[in-house]
Amino acid sequence: MVAVSHLLTRVIAGIPVPNTPLINTSIALARAALPDQGYNHVMRSWLNGQAIINSLPKANRSLIDQEAFGIGTILHDLGWSNDTAYTSPDKRFEIDGAIAARSFLQTHGGPTWHSPHRLQLVFDIIALHSTTSIARYKQPEVAIASGGIMTELLGPELGKTAFGDLITVKQAQWEEIARAYPREDLKGYFNGVMVWLCVSKPDTTWDNFVSDYGEVLVEGFNRTGHRVVDLTERALVD
Repeated sequence: MVAVSHLLTRVIAGIPVPNTPLINTSIALARAALPDQGYNHVMRSWLNGQAIINSLPKANRSLIDQEAFGIGTILHDLGWSNDTAYTSPDKRFEIDGAIAARSFLQTHGGPTWHSPHRLQLVFDIIALHSTTSIARYKQPEVAIASGGIMTELLGPELGKTAFGDLITVKQAQWEEIARAYPREDLKGYFNGVMVWLCVSKPDTTWDNFVSDYGEVLVEGFNRTGHRVVDLTERALVD
């Protein structure tokens, strides 16, 4: 892990955050790759997660790779981009984002990002961010990213239902972050992305939450025949 306690910080929406060239380049990349709603979402996610980190005891906080956390959280939805440089026709959006972020770090990260551990950490932050039942048991950076993203979407109280005492974001902090990066038409945008994924690459949705949106919002969308249970019932032998 690379220590960040020495890094200059800045304050965004009342939240002190690390101020590194790679974090700032990641912000610029997210801004270029995503529409306003997507960009605002990833920024809110980062700030909610950073608020959690900032509330940790100093000894615990010093163990967090805050640069890896920041980059992974800021870039976690590159798989939602309309830019095919970041997306594929055959991978889950989380994997598209994880691959794109890893490639970005391999190209721009410099010597401190030659570490396979750091690259894997960012990959896991992105690949697992929507699988809360796994992410919460991974490295702190992965768990906090997933918890911060859920908290940004659903609010601090519902965030706590999945992550318990990890979620220390105050309602007032959550609201200040939302004022800085507005939540305008968030539900419409989110639903639209899920529909786009179900229509454009349904094979990436059968085994995860995205297919729930297909069943509700996409006419004719049907998981039957694609579920794990369908496969095992058809092919599993004694």
